[in-house]
Amino acid sequence: MTAHGEARGLETLTVGSPRPGRRLGAVSGHLVKEIRERVGFSQDQIAELLGVDKSTIQGWESGRRSLNASRAGSLRAIKRNFLRLGGDPSMIMQLDQALDADSIINFVVDGPAVQRADDHPLASWVLTRDTTHMLAWALTGGVPASLPKTEKIPRRGPAPGSPKLPRDELEAFFSQMRRAAELAQQSGDEAALLRRQALYLCSYDISADTAAWLADVRRRTPRTHSPGWSPDWADARSVATSLTRHGDNDALAAFMSTGMGDEAGEAANLNYWAYWLGIDSLPKSDDHFMVAAPAQSWDALALLRGLTDRLKPGLGAIDLNVHSVWALLALRRGILTADSELSRHLQNQVTALLDSDGISPQARQELVSVHYGLKLTT
Repeated sequence: MTAHGEARGLETLTVGSPRPGRRLGAVSGHLVKEIRERVGFSQDQIAELLGVDKSTIQGWESGRRSLNASRAGSLRAIKRNFLRLGGDPSMIMQLDQALDADSIINFVVDGPAVQRADDHPLASWVLTRDTTHMLAWALTGGVPASLPKTEKIPRRGPAPGSPKLPRDELEAFFSQMRRAAELAQQSGDEAALLRRQALYLCSYDISADTAAWLADVRRRTPRTHSPGWSPDWADARSVATSLTRHGDNDALAAFMSTGMGDEAGEAANLNYWAYWLGIDSLPKSDDHFMVAAPAQSWDALALLRGLTDRLKPGLGAIDLNVHSVWALLALRRGILTADSELSRHLQNQVTALLDSDGISPQARQELVSVHYGLKLTT
């Protein structure tokens, strides 16, 4: 690190100004539309109830007018009014994550040239699952798992069913993310968070060469051979889970055999899960919270609930999910007796996984151990 803590090698990441027709509020605008449609109001009705012009509602929902341009007080008023009109509270709360996703997309696609890692929004803020899934909504069109399920709402005309970016903007986003990852890799630990998060977001790219590119970055990333946690550990975990999205499970198996074999690795994994799932809700500026926070600082039952929901056949990184449940139960002995309903849900999930294919011998052995522990507590 330099005397002023500046990273090296990040000469240029983004270029230009917003291109004509760009939707600067695509994610938050689409979420506003989802909230409005689920309470059953037309644009005319919601405009009158909110005390704004219909053109304002149309601008928000199309993404042409960004909610990020509104004053903080106005945003709070918008959320309060949606709640008063019967909007789903969980969706209203996620407007903040949608706005964060829009700001990241706009920075990457159209933002100013970056000279230092510290200038990039992904360099000093650890993304949560909800924000990442809002980004993925724009990158893939896949509805975030955190949004409440509902029947599909019929729409008139060719209205888009998601905030997915057009092809040229997707290409620009992923190109800049790859550039950020490559340049951050040259900068060492100072840019570790930027490198890790850029690599993870690149895994949403469906380009034919994505898996090979991620694997090549993984091979070229220096590995720390000292015991315990390091930024390399966080990198390896993210890249390994990312590659499972492209059908490559070898990197995850390699990571679990080397990175989960000591107390520091196990604690870091559970600490990261607690943050990723929103159980540890305090914002993080770098990855060191994985080892800086005591493994007992979060609600173990809440974490077990979140991890239990991820024990489903066919999920990517399922072996890591299984191991994380097994490790949590080993760390917090007796937790299975604290919530009988959760124990029954876990039992059903474990049984379904044991009856399925696609898990490693180690994961199957750990599931058998969890199954036995559940039988002893019921």
